[in-house]
Amino acid sequence: MLIDKVSCLRQLIDSSALNPFQILKSKFSTRSQHVKKTKKVVRPNASNLNEPQDVPFMNYGKSKNYNRVYSWGLAEHGALGYLPKPKRKRSQRPFFFRPLRIHFAYQYPITKMACGYGFTIFGTAKGCKEKVFGSGINSDGQIGYHDPRRDNPLCLVLAPVPVYIPYKSPKTVEILQLSAGRAHCAILSTEGVHFLGHNAYGQCGRPIVENEDYIRNKVPSQAIRLGNEKIVSVCCGQDHSMFITESGKVYACGWGADGQTGLGHHENEWQPSLVKGDIQDEKIVKISCKSDCVLALNDKGDVFAWGNSEYGQLMRDDAIQQVNVPMHMKKLKGLGKILDIASGGTNCAVINEEGKVFTWGFGILGNGPNVYRNPVPTLIPPPLFGCNEISPDTKVVRIEAGLTHFAAITNYGNLYTWGRNQDGQLGLGHLREQYFPLQVSLGAVVKEVSCGVDHTVAMAEPFI
Repeated sequence: MLIDKVSCLRQLIDSSALNPFQILKSKFSTRSQHVKKTKKVVRPNASNLNEPQDVPFMNYGKSKNYNRVYSWGLAEHGALGYLPKPKRKRSQRPFFFRPLRIHFAYQYPITKMACGYGFTIFGTAKGCKEKVFGSGINSDGQIGYHDPRRDNPLCLVLAPVPVYIPYKSPKTVEILQLSAGRAHCAILSTEGVHFLGHNAYGQCGRPIVENEDYIRNKVPSQAIRLGNEKIVSVCCGQDHSMFITESGKVYACGWGADGQTGLGHHENEWQPSLVKGDIQDEKIVKISCKSDCVLALNDKGDVFAWGNSEYGQLMRDDAIQQVNVPMHMKKLKGLGKILDIASGGTNCAVINEEGKVFTWGFGILGNGPNVYRNPVPTLIPPPLFGCNEISPDTKVVRIEAGLTHFAAITNYGNLYTWGRNQDGQLGLGHLREQYFPLQVSLGAVVKEVSCGVDHTVAMAEPFI
């Protein structure tokens, strides 16, 4: 039966005028006639792009969340603004050594920030219902009164919460500046300066009350005003406070054991008083102090200093270590006009008009592992901040100091840090001490930075 079928098939092929392969070819060609013809795609190239509108491009919209807030360092006390994950080991302290974006800043337009000793305060834009937020250590009420259970105020706040300030016009008031010390903070607004926290030395600008229980103070101090002088800036040292008026005058109050108030004595002073000395006839535009050594900058680019000089911060030729009157830093004259200043725990830094950074004092100064003390201002090589043949116009435009570390921002919005790093406060992805500036990997343009003792917070704008 099978042989008959094969013989019949051969006869059919022999009788056909077409070859078997031609039969298959004609079959497929017939099928292809029923396939719908598609339009040929013309890809853009140099020959067919005659007009600018023919060039393909992507149009990206501006990010709605304009200011981004990042934090890193020790997370155990809540100063970073978000809750840390549970510890894997009880002996391990929770920390983040890389920048992480703060979640609550998605909902509130953060415009101001300040890092204290284990706590952080945030200020929102004008028109926002909640004006100030705080998180971290609250042992002295430095971030307000918070009692989920009645009459049991929290000593530790692990996530940002609104801070009550008794403003006269809450809807129209605007936060202008924030500053934080060891256990107190100052909030400068269009209604004046309000203080929160510890006042044992008069650093909050009000009378000292013996055995006062600061954590149970439900209402912050009343707004401080200096007569007809308008306050335009405020700076909190370790346990003292300073104010700059619109005319460039400086007032101070608080702890004065090391002369940090600059009032000509070493006593505590609760009443904000005028600071004289070499700055009496100067217009001061900025003050920097993270501990008990104060740097002041005038409108001409000259630097003045007072307070603790145990580590050579004031660069004096005598043996005096506690200076209670402002003095002109003449040894900085050769650096040109100074644009920014920073005073840490044992060291200082300045930026001149060329965007170069100079450091002096004791500690990690940014000049390598073999340099722990500089008696005079020493230049940190500009290439360490990204100034090179590819980017010759890169320069540092802002510098901030923590107690043991520094942070610098360039004109391109890049952030560099160096110093102690035991809790990851440098944000470099490790816990090793950093002896020279290294760029922090942060995917945004950094505009502001604030350094605490063991943490750092930065505010940035998106690239697009």
